[in-house]
Amino acid sequence: MIPHAQLEINIPNLTHNYKYFRNKLNQSTKLLILVKANSYGHGAVPFAKALEKEGADYLAVATPYEGIELKKAGIKLPVMVLTAGTEYYPRIIENGLEPGIPNIESLIRFSQEVSKISTPCPVHITLDTGMHRLGFQEKEIVALKEFLKDHPEVIVKSFYSHLASADNPDDDKFTLEQIALFEKMTTDVMSILPYRPMRHILNSAGIERFTGYQYDMVRLGIGIYGISFVDDKVLKPVAYLRCPILQIKTLEPNDGTVGYGRHGKLGPGIKTIATLPVGYADGINRHFSRGAVSFEVNGQMAPTIGNICMDMCMIDITGISAKVGDIVTIFGDSPTASNLAKVLDTIPYEIFTSIPSRVERTVHE
Repeated sequence: MIPHAQLEINIPNLTHNYKYFRNKLNQSTKLLILVKANSYGHGAVPFAKALEKEGADYLAVATPYEGIELKKAGIKLPVMVLTAGTEYYPRIIENGLEPGIPNIESLIRFSQEVSKISTPCPVHITLDTGMHRLGFQEKEIVALKEFLKDHPEVIVKSFYSHLASADNPDDDKFTLEQIALFEKMTTDVMSILPYRPMRHILNSAGIERFTGYQYDMVRLGIGIYGISFVDDKVLKPVAYLRCPILQIKTLEPNDGTVGYGRHGKLGPGIKTIATLPVGYADGINRHFSRGAVSFEVNGQMAPTIGNICMDMCMIDITGISAKVGDIVTIFGDSPTASNLAKVLDTIPYEIFTSIPSRVERTVHE
């Protein structure tokens, strides 16, 4: 029995998703997988260990401390830090991490730190091809080339860029323009290097929709967690948020209302109400209140009733056979994280990353 809320990581489904993307790639193409933000809320260390077993080539995190956590847990795969922050370069070097470098100022600062240890260190150079978030612009390539020629202590492991809208067919012309600019910029700067760095520009949507531009490596993010931009039936959910029923009450119309603010109107007829040990402090958004979503109870869908509380919420299980301790699925196969995201007019990324650390992560092999 689940004693409280748990986010279950389903390894067979992870394997299924990994193979789906791996089979789209050339045998020589490396697969980098994003495990930033606690593996999109799934639990960074267990997820990274599972990916290492599957045969992933690289991992990527957002911050140095995310990378240090993985290294302390014994992860052997190379770890790229996407937003390294110049003040953390000593810790990055000390822990064998590989920073993303977005501009000449960061490159100079990293070079200064590397010169203190007299050992070349790897970096990944970010190029801005149209996302306009981070990265060297085309007009800065000359300065980048000059710096790399004069500073062999900085080893470029890869050049990479971010596609802004690879999931949107309406923007395919723009995506192809980004890829063409990436080709031009990388060809230019690589012409002065005595070695060949890797190149990567495809994200999850890019892998599915622009497979021909996989270069030396691709970056798999939301896809490994079960979200496809081509067919929602080809991938499987990796995370299942579940909890037990804490209490069941039988309420009559004259019992009035359920929950804070008395927004849970009982209406006519006898109602059966179940209380769950999850609330907005567990990532159950308050906008899921008052029947906005339904959760699965013994194969049937039960709508929320009343307002979501901080640590609890109530669902209407009238007509559903259930008892205290029965397991409720908040998201998984049904409803999916995408179903919940649509209610909030957001994306499943936000649903996943909203699950806080107080929710226990378990691994199902």
